[in-house]
Amino acid sequence: MLTLDQSRAEKILSQARACRIAVLGDVMLDEFIWGEVTRISPEAPVPVVNVQRESTRLGGAANVLANIAALGAAATVIGVVGNDSAAEKLRESMRVNNLQAGNSLVIDEQRPTTIKTRIIAHHQMVVRTDREFRAHVNGRIEARIIDTVKEVVADADALVISDYDKGVITPRVLSEVLPLAYRRIPVLVDPKIRNFDSYRPATLVTPNHHEALRLTNSEEDTDEGLKIAAQKIRERLSCDAVLITRGERGMMLAEGNQDPIYVETAAREVFDVTGAGDTVIATLATALAAGASMKEAAVLANQAAGIVVAKLGTATATAGEIINSFE
Repeated sequence: MLTLDQSRAEKILSQARACRIAVLGDVMLDEFIWGEVTRISPEAPVPVVNVQRESTRLGGAANVLANIAALGAAATVIGVVGNDSAAEKLRESMRVNNLQAGNSLVIDEQRPTTIKTRIIAHHQMVVRTDREFRAHVNGRIEARIIDTVKEVVADADALVISDYDKGVITPRVLSEVLPLAYRRIPVLVDPKIRNFDSYRPATLVTPNHHEALRLTNSEEDTDEGLKIAAQKIRERLSCDAVLITRGERGMMLAEGNQDPIYVETAAREVFDVTGAGDTVIATLATALAAGASMKEAAVLANQAAGIVVAKLGTATATAGEIINSFE
């Protein structure tokens, strides 16, 4: 069992305030429609939601950015948006939250800004709609992404790849960006299966347990099964470490040739797991940039995830909340 005391956590997060993190990935807008259900539709056996309010949050790679900022570090997100009203809403949300919203967002006239809309009644999601275009970006957009990342990474202390499989992360982008960044800073990847063999070189790869088993053609969702899966992933990617998130069972960290370390979940109650993976990789990157060990970063990320799943909607965990959680 791995532990971390409050004073060490406070020191790491204090040092994080001097760090800058680059985030590359699929930015999106999370829309929430909140209401209540009092009847079933006479037209079909579905609930009728009486809408009471609506809200928008940063999603995907933009939520990673928001989580890094909540920890006190500076961050820049590189992603692709359409030339549409959703992109304006996304930029406005970034401005309202004092987040970077400048030239690092590349406009692609041929695709819409990704929007996920969740309809929630009585704290339960009724349905989710996705408006997106998942094909890989074209060569011209790839070149602009690569140039932007190279410029941002030059002043960064860590790089996060936030791949939601919406087309921004391509083999070409990864082959140009990862070797450049890995030579001098930690590189962390939140992976998807389509690009998996292109995530090299990397410091840390963070699949969830479903992804890890699928990638290794295994169905053994046990400590031993995930240990074998982590070993196979490390061999396949030659990455420094693999951290597998396991939902209510916490996390498993496999670093180098050491025996895996298991971190029990810090969540006391779970309301909504939306964006929890973003919180995990944001905290891992911020902690590693601040000089934490891989094991310390894993514990901090676990504490942060326990905080956000107790909140409704796409959420963040602040440095203060994480420090207080050790009490």
